[in-house]
Amino acid sequence: MNALLRAGLILAVLVSMVGCDNLERQRKSRDQAASDFFPNGQVQQVPPRGTIARGDGARQQTLATRPTMTPELLQRGQDRYQVYCTPCHGLAGDGHGTVVARGFPAPPDFTEPRLLAMPDGYFVNVITNGYGQMYSYAARVAPADRWAIAAYIRALQLSRHAPAGQLSAEDRQALGAAP
Repeated sequence: MNALLRAGLILAVLVSMVGCDNLERQRKSRDQAASDFFPNGQVQQVPPRGTIARGDGARQQTLATRPTMTPELLQRGQDRYQVYCTPCHGLAGDGHGTVVARGFPAPPDFTEPRLLAMPDGYFVNVITNGYGQMYSYAARVAPADRWAIAAYIRALQLSRHAPAGQLSAEDRQALGAAP
């Protein structure tokens, strides 16, 4: 009885495996191949106008809304800046990163008058779409982190052009003692 049950089970598995081959023989189209299904003869079709990828609406809303400046936002911006931006832009934002020292083109100094005059959204747009030699970081940097990096860039700009008279006595003393 036990051997009969075992043989029946093996037979059932073999029969079910034969049916799996139908997926391999079904009618389908390969990417970039011609198709007789669509009128234009292409397999890959352009999405309809206004199509938004799942979850992309929230990403776009995050990009459209500048967050409130907070110490947490600046801390996150500093962290993300050091991960993604310092290889080219350098720790100080002066364009003297490690890849520049190895022969890559130098990015602009964030304290150039042109960049000082730009709105925060400009930096978010450059991170999103790239500019000049810089390619897009949209796939690497989350929208909220792009705003955090832009806020940190503003802090870098301010720190390099802050008049010493605006510093506290303790900070001026520390600045004078720096090598």
